[in-house]
Amino acid sequence: MYKDIYITRSRMPNSEYFSRLCNDIFESSWITNNGSYVQKLENSLCTYLDVSHIIACNNGTTALMLALQCAGLAGKKIAITPYTYVATLSALLWLGCEPVFVDVEPDTLCLAPGLLRQRLYEEPDIAGVLPVHIYGLACDVESLETICREHGTILIYDGAQAFGSRYRGKSLLDYGDFSICSFHATKIFHTAEGGCVISRNADAHNALTLARAFGHINDTHYSLGINGKMSELHAALGLSLLPGTEEEIARRRQLCAVYDAALAGFDLARPVRPEGLEHNHAYYPVLLPGEATLLRVQRVLDEQGVHLRRYFYPALNTLPYLKAEWRSSCPVAEDAARRALCLPLYGSFPPEAAATVAALLTQACSGGGEYA
Repeated sequence: MYKDIYITRSRMPNSEYFSRLCNDIFESSWITNNGSYVQKLENSLCTYLDVSHIIACNNGTTALMLALQCAGLAGKKIAITPYTYVATLSALLWLGCEPVFVDVEPDTLCLAPGLLRQRLYEEPDIAGVLPVHIYGLACDVESLETICREHGTILIYDGAQAFGSRYRGKSLLDYGDFSICSFHATKIFHTAEGGCVISRNADAHNALTLARAFGHINDTHYSLGINGKMSELHAALGLSLLPGTEEEIARRRQLCAVYDAALAGFDLARPVRPEGLEHNHAYYPVLLPGEATLLRVQRVLDEQGVHLRRYFYPALNTLPYLKAEWRSSCPVAEDAARRALCLPLYGSFPPEAAATVAALLTQACSGGGEYA
């Protein structure tokens, strides 16, 4: 049996190539403040994603805060999915926004357009909508676009998990008024810590670039800003890893096929992939029949050295520090949060280890409780 299998393992660059880039940075003594490697990374990402405007940031949460601020949404009401990582909500709260939780679709676990439309009619002062491409799966981008245009609301996608996913021929990050992405070390493509904002026009791009660097150029101050800059060293890591991203996705696709085959015929639900999606295989989530089974499975596999994660738990609308008036009921998201587990998935994970994890999962699920 493999010892201590975790949910992911960070991709590492070719050490010789990365060292060469670092040596160049050291010789220049230009370590941050929009240096040449950050600019090279932004240009390379524009090419890879086939988008026009990207700014690289120090992390995905800062990227989201910059997008919200530059879109004029600070302090306003924002419709948000309750089923995602807490950073999405944290960015709103740090900017003084009021979250309006809208439940998710039971099949995709992405924000439900029908419920959003209803909420916008009920609360016309909602100024923005913040869906998440959960697990790298596509939201119903066509419906969300139509609804937001009907109501004049700004649409910002949290695509932290969506790098490498494509929908109907273009990057999943190329939808909405803004999209943000995370380049955290756990992601398919990463810069150890980092993120980006993708915008639709030069004016938005220029505003984001200015806000990322405190809102001033030399001694002239133009707008409220923050330190959201990416360092040259982080950019060099990204440039070292970007060329191998397609190979990483291909390896993950093969591992998902192993899981699919090993779990075929077993009563485990999974989120549905929309038609037209080229998935990045960022995660392999399964929905167990109930929380008792989930906790038993997690305990049994922990004892075997296999450490699964509850992505995403708890539903954000249930967090204890929220104001009472913000905690609207979202039964689909709350149910999914109680039942969802993600299996280990990364390019260097051996296929035979994936088969072993699947076998342990099915054995643990059959040990009683809801399956009995």
